[in-house]
Amino acid sequence: MAEDKKIIVFALAHEEYGVEVDKVKTIERMQPMTRVPKTPAFVKGVINLRGVVVPVIDLRSRFGLPETEYSDNTRVIIVAVNELEVGLIVDSANDVIDLNEDNIENPPEVVGGIKAKYLHGIAKIGEDRLLVLMNLEQVLNRDEIIQLEKIEA
Repeated sequence: MAEDKKIIVFALAHEEYGVEVDKVKTIERMQPMTRVPKTPAFVKGVINLRGVVVPVIDLRSRFGLPETEYSDNTRVIIVAVNELEVGLIVDSANDVIDLNEDNIENPPEVVGGIKAKYLHGIAKIGEDRLLVLMNLEQVLNRDEIIQLEKIEA
């Protein structure tokens, strides 16, 4: 029997995405960031989160989506990827839902301009709601993680 997973739902460019709750440390409001030279364009900088330096990436920029002004709804989802804490800037964080693994299908090659390698799957919720599940290990590849670990040092 397939298990239920708890998923945090967030919005990015009018689409809904999800990430497993157990990978999420906290969800924060936008806060001032310190820019770090010689990092990829999607790395917006670092924040000091309760004494811990956390690199922050803009998921819109990472996925090649048009950037937009940050608003009162903009959130930074702090996730743990391979022992590294990283902040993901999203348009809004909306919901926590229970999702049965049976409702998850493999992603098509491209969803909303985002390559399938960044995606874990597509979940059907109800009649007309689709949720794109993130593959956090691919959102940050190994070389980028090494680069971000150097920022933390």
